[in-house]
Amino acid sequence: MSASPFDASGPERVRHLFDAHLDAGLHHGAQLAVFADGECVLDVAGGVTGPEGAETTPGQRHLLFSCTKPYAGVCLHHLRDQGALDYDDPVVDHWPEFARGDDRKADVTVRHVLSHQAGLPTTGFEERPEEWGDWDAAVTAMEDADLVFEPGETAAYHSLSYGFLVGELVRRVSGTPVDEYAREHVFDPLGMDDTSIGLPDDVAGDEVATLVGFEPYDACREAGAGLDTSTKDAAALFNRTSIQRAVVPAATGIGTARDMARFYACLANGGELDGVRLLEAETVAEATACQVEVERDGTMGVPSRYALGFGCGGTPWDKYGSLSPLETFGHGGLGSIVGWADPGGVAMAYVTNGVRHEYEHGARVNTMADAVRTVFD
Repeated sequence: MSASPFDASGPERVRHLFDAHLDAGLHHGAQLAVFADGECVLDVAGGVTGPEGAETTPGQRHLLFSCTKPYAGVCLHHLRDQGALDYDDPVVDHWPEFARGDDRKADVTVRHVLSHQAGLPTTGFEERPEEWGDWDAAVTAMEDADLVFEPGETAAYHSLSYGFLVGELVRRVSGTPVDEYAREHVFDPLGMDDTSIGLPDDVAGDEVATLVGFEPYDACREAGAGLDTSTKDAAALFNRTSIQRAVVPAATGIGTARDMARFYACLANGGELDGVRLLEAETVAEATACQVEVERDGTMGVPSRYALGFGCGGTPWDKYGSLSPLETFGHGGLGSIVGWADPGGVAMAYVTNGVRHEYEHGARVNTMADAVRTVFD
């Protein structure tokens, strides 16, 4: 590292910002990985795995929250490449029981599901975490739920239902559970060796970094000390090994920044990386193109732009940089994580174990995205 931050250039400038976030106490530990032109140009880690944890390394596993959603969504894109489904197929074509109890659900399409337009942003299952590990219970909840709005009428972020809807579609179409399908067709081919949907049985719970919630503007603290309800409850819930082992394709991805940046680099390169073809270029273009934009998301309450399984850039709330291009695609994870790519260009993943208020998280990740683009674009 340069003796003085004023002497830093290139990647070292980004590393200084990475270290400054740690020094400021925004989180206990973090990873940052960047790909440019298909090559890994930065892969760093710092801090510790929790308030009294070991040193964070680039290979340290973290709970990824909603950064899991693109991994599950790409499984459907892969099936589309195989000719097994199309985006405008009604869900009931593959899952007839889905419309049970509400006939309007027969009009929900795969495209609606992937772009948060299915009309099921809440189902009641969100409030029953003790059942999240029971896939049959999740499927039943999706089948029993009534629509909140008509399919395609608007967009409202489907925080957990997205994952169960996508996951069951993958299972119905392929005959394989979504966590296994993702491992076989996404993670293993791309060499994402430390990533999974749900914590595998052969990985100990203490191998996942400890999440810590923070009150606004607070620096590092002991886990569970004086935290506000939203961040404390989220950190405590998702620190449970039983929750981490549950296959929740919207929220319980386990992985690293290095793997996530590699995933986005592949998509930024048209679906191919290091000789591995994940998706056809045409599919990537459609999957990452904006499908719907709303001035007020029905769940998040802010302007949102959605592709098929990804968020799109172009708003101050997207967390892909303070002035992210409209073509940028990616996803954030609850107050702690983000991954994104500019088509044909840079891909970045910033993974932390500090769950912060979304405004503070936005400031943290946007400054990092801006620095990365300044150096590597």
